Amino acid sequence: MRREENGRWQLQVKDRTSGMKYSASARFVFLGAGGGALPLLQKSGIPEGKGFGGFPVSGQWLRCDNPIIVDRHFAKVYGKAPRGAPPMSVPHLDTRIIDGKRSLLFGPFAGFTTKYLKNGSLLDFPLSMKPDNLVPMLATGARNMDLTKYLIGQVLQSPWSRLLALRKFMPSAKLRDWYLETAGQRVQVIKKDAKKGGVLQFGTEVVAAADGTLAALLGASPGASTAVAIMLEIIERCFPGEMKSEAWQKKLKAMIPSAGRSLVEDADLFREIQTRTNETLELRADPSYAAVG
Repeated sequence: MRREENGRWQLQVKDRTSGMKYSASARFVFLGAGGGALPLLQKSGIPEGKGFGGFPVSGQWLRCDNPIIVDRHFAKVYGKAPRGAPPMSVPHLDTRIIDGKRSLLFGPFAGFTTKYLKNGSLLDFPLSMKPDNLVPMLATGARNMDLTKYLIGQVLQSPWSRLLALRKFMPSAKLRDWYLETAGQRVQVIKKDAKKGGVLQFGTEVVAAADGTLAALLGASPGASTAVAIMLEIIERCFPGEMKSEAWQKKLKAMIPSAGRSLVEDADLFREIQTRTNETLELRADPSYAAVG
């Protein structure tokens, strides 16, 4: 990835499935590659990307495919995170449809690898350390010893200790019915801080070039509740002129009728959006809830 003299981005792209390589030129580039976004941001060389680092954590789950056990539970049940554990570690027992069949997952349990993607390279983490982010990463490590101890404890957990955690939700659980599976990778954002040297971010971080030609989304993968808000922020930061135009505003209102308005302060708008959402998703509204207000 490099900037051309005309301000456009020249990209070298490789299709992992076919192995084919090709070039592309773009006026705007969005880096939404999960853990792979940080290395790409560093390759871009934009000043706004300096000082960012990432700490990789893998997510592991106990999984049960026994239909007799799976049929007893059809919900998602949350507990409370252990003292000193990060927010994303809240334990829960969850019904999932995997390859068309129902399974139960319990977790998450943290693992560690130096890969930034599940099928990435073991060199991802060490190669991400640059002169501009070394101080933030070291400072963050020194200030988060409790988290470091927690991760070490998670990595060293035995199958029996994981089963004991599961039995708080399912007292009759037996080890023979569950097996450990790695679900994916999460890269926690580390960013420079004037006072602390570096801080660890548990959410997402939007980084955009000053000229609006490139934006990157770092950190945890956004869920449905945050993805739209994040993309609106990126559009506003990278296309400020277009966002003021009548054509863009009209299109935005068509896609998101509540854009720029408060559902908290406008009860009629809230009911309108709720009705439209229920009809689109074919949900049946709770009459007692709809009658409130």
